[in-house]
Amino acid sequence: MNVREQFHAIMDGAPVDGMPVLEWAYWWDKTLDGWYGEGLPKGLDDRQMQDYFGLAHHKQFWLAHKAEGCPKDASHGSGIITDESDYDAVRPYLLPENAVSRLASQLNALRAPHESGDTLVWYTLDGAFWWPRVLFGIEQHFYSFYDYPELYHHICDELVEWQVRMVDEMAQYVKPDFMTIAEDMSYNHGPMLSKALFDEFLLPYYRRLIPEIKKHGTRVFIDSDGDITSAVPWFIEAGIDGILPLERQSGVDVAKIRELYPDFLMIGSFDKMCMFHTPAEIRAELERLLPTIRKGKYLPAMDHQTPPGTPLENYRAYVALMKEYGAQACADCKK
Repeated sequence: MNVREQFHAIMDGAPVDGMPVLEWAYWWDKTLDGWYGEGLPKGLDDRQMQDYFGLAHHKQFWLAHKAEGCPKDASHGSGIITDESDYDAVRPYLLPENAVSRLASQLNALRAPHESGDTLVWYTLDGAFWWPRVLFGIEQHFYSFYDYPELYHHICDELVEWQVRMVDEMAQYVKPDFMTIAEDMSYNHGPMLSKALFDEFLLPYYRRLIPEIKKHGTRVFIDSDGDITSAVPWFIEAGIDGILPLERQSGVDVAKIRELYPDFLMIGSFDKMCMFHTPAEIRAELERLLPTIRKGKYLPAMDHQTPPGTPLENYRAYVALMKEYGAQACADCKK
């Protein structure tokens, strides 16, 4: 089976002959700096890096939600608007109509390897929690639910109208295998908003967007750090297929999620902190995940970017062990 066949079989819970090793979030620059000192060749592009490590071929496109010249935050996370007049002022710089067309050469180049099954294609959109936070800033975003509810809905109305157009335009080039809605709406104690706020300010926009994505055969994942366990039924209600990265440091237990929600798709949950230690501890982490791998609809992967300080040989061991345990899970399921 090729990479795309394996991926979709796993997500369907169907028999598969192997497990692709998907580095869905590429390495930190400081991680790479350490590896260059250990012999990693410099100047490799994404595909060459995948080949170097023996990873599955894939390509992500995060559609640009801002145009050139858009005002920038005065400081990290401070935002660029405080009220309706600010939003009107920056609106010409938001949601550019060329967000897909500017990627045309890359998308056209991927058509053949995608159709042959050699390369997974996926994309990312800012969600109805993430995008208003970008605009309001981290702190003011939480007040905006109460201080500017009409503006919040106006922002999300325009966001989804634009995203539907971009989703349809992208499908004219290639029909992606999956996508992620970027949210980061949880922390280590659970969601950062209530179910009532989710239902009022996020759910209506998911229900408008997700069917438009799925009509192109694309699986829909939420991308949120933190402990998302209690929010899984919220996502299911919205029509979302699955989630990543399932951060172990936040206490996420994929075995528990699989038990409670047997059809919910998952990517991630490999504890990245193991990478500082030894191959034996990497193996122990995969032993923890193996029962869930066997049940299908789950692809183990790093639960965020590989951290700086990871020895290069440990990363090589990680890839090799992921393949070993993928093969073991497939063999076990045939018994």
